[in-house]
Amino acid sequence: MTSMTLPATLPPVSSIESYVSAVNAVPMLTPERETELGRRLKSDNDLTAARDMVLSHLRLVVSVARNYMGYGLPQADLIQEGNIGLMKAVKRFDPERGVRLASFAIHWIKAEIHEYILRNWRMVKIATTKAQRKLFFNLRSMKPTTASLTPGEIERMAETLKVKPSDVIEMEQRLQGGDIALDPGPDEGDDFVSPIAYLADHAEGPAQTYERAQAEELRTAGLAAALEALDPRSRRIIEARWLAESDPRTLHELASEFGVSAERIRQVEVKAMQKMKKVMAAA
Repeated sequence: MTSMTLPATLPPVSSIESYVSAVNAVPMLTPERETELGRRLKSDNDLTAARDMVLSHLRLVVSVARNYMGYGLPQADLIQEGNIGLMKAVKRFDPERGVRLASFAIHWIKAEIHEYILRNWRMVKIATTKAQRKLFFNLRSMKPTTASLTPGEIERMAETLKVKPSDVIEMEQRLQGGDIALDPGPDEGDDFVSPIAYLADHAEGPAQTYERAQAEELRTAGLAAALEALDPRSRRIIEARWLAESDPRTLHELASEFGVSAERIRQVEVKAMQKMKKVMAAA
C-alpha cells in the first residue's frame, strides 16, 4: 500500500472559512498509517509523525468547536483551544490499545474547549468592536419585538445594515443570551443543577479510563483486608463505586443515599482509597 503524503503545514489562510476549507482538504489517515505513526511517535519521539497525526485530525476539532458556538465566544478561539487538546491527545496516544485516535482525542478536545469557556464566560461582551457596537444599537432599534428574529427579518436587516446575515444572527444570540454563571453559587443547595452540568461530557474520557484501570488493580490480592480496614460508610462507597459487577453508583446517587453532598462523598472516597493502598502495600 502506498503511504499517503500530508502537507508539512497548512497554507496561509485569511479567514476562518479559509481555515476550515484548508483542514477539510487534509486527508484522514488509514488505520494502518495511524498505527504506524503512533508507534514512531511513542518509540522514537518522531515529531514528523506527531505533525501528520495532528494535521489529519484538525477537521475533528472544527466539528467539535461548532457545537459550542452558542456561548458567544469566537469560533477561531474555540478551534485554537481545541487544537491544544488535540496535541495533548496525540502526545498521549497509545496505538497498541486498539482505539482510533479520533475516539481518544475527542475527550481531550472537549476538555480544553470546556476550560476555555469557563475561563472566559464572564468576560464575554455583547459588542467589543466599533462595527459590533453599531450593529448592536441598530439591531435593538430595528427589532419589532423581543421575540427571536425570523429568517426573513434576518435577511432584511442584513441587507439594510449592509452586513452578513451571520453577523445579525451572532448579535441576536448575544442580545438574548444574557450573562449567567456556569458554576453553582455559594447559596445553592446540593440539589441545584447548574449549567456546567449540561456542558460536561459524560462519555468515558482519559480520566475515567484511568479510574477503571485503578478499579481492576483494587481487585488484586489484599483487597479483602483493605476493605476490612474501612468504616461501614467508606466501605459502602468503595464497593458501590469501584467493585460493583454492573451499574456502579455515581457520586450524586451515593450523596442522596447518605444525605450529604456529592463533594463530601468524593472526599470520603479519596481518603478510603488512600487508606486501602497503605493496607495493601503493607500486606
